[in-house]
Amino acid sequence: MALYLRRYFSVHRLCTARQSMSFQMPTMHRMITMQVKNAQEVEYKLGETHDEKNGRLSRPMSPHLTIYKPQLTTILSITHRGTGVALSGVTAGLGALFLFTDLPTFVQFVHGLELPSAAIMSAKGLVAFPFFYHLCNGIRHLIWDAGKCLTIKQVYSTGYGVIFGSLILTVLSLAFSS
Repeated sequence: MALYLRRYFSVHRLCTARQSMSFQMPTMHRMITMQVKNAQEVEYKLGETHDEKNGRLSRPMSPHLTIYKPQLTTILSITHRGTGVALSGVTAGLGALFLFTDLPTFVQFVHGLELPSAAIMSAKGLVAFPFFYHLCNGIRHLIWDAGKCLTIKQVYSTGYGVIFGSLILTVLSLAFSS
């Protein structure tokens, strides 16, 4: 019993000591005046858009992408999604094309156009760069999924590495293509 009482009072003293040592931070409250509106005011008027209704009710506009400074990570993320969509579209387009013809006929058609080599290399580059960019950035995301390279400095350095790597791989693929 004495052990229990000693334990109780020592825990009690510890708790009261913690309470006396704690301090209260001043809290700042943001005051927003709310206006009560009846149901007729809040309803949409005939032909009124959502933005027009919010303007009429003096509601604040939410922040939009236009207020943010573009950062490397934002641009790389948007570009990764765009290249994925573009590559899917090219793959679906070629798949639809080959439903009606075979590969040798398509190659013969392209040779029959007698395009200059600069145009052909440009077309190859327009397909190769998004492919290699998406590949390099996908590898970067796999590294992130493993919990590596997550500091701000590493994120930016791997971002520049993705750009540089995709450019190098594109140039190499164009140099060794026939």
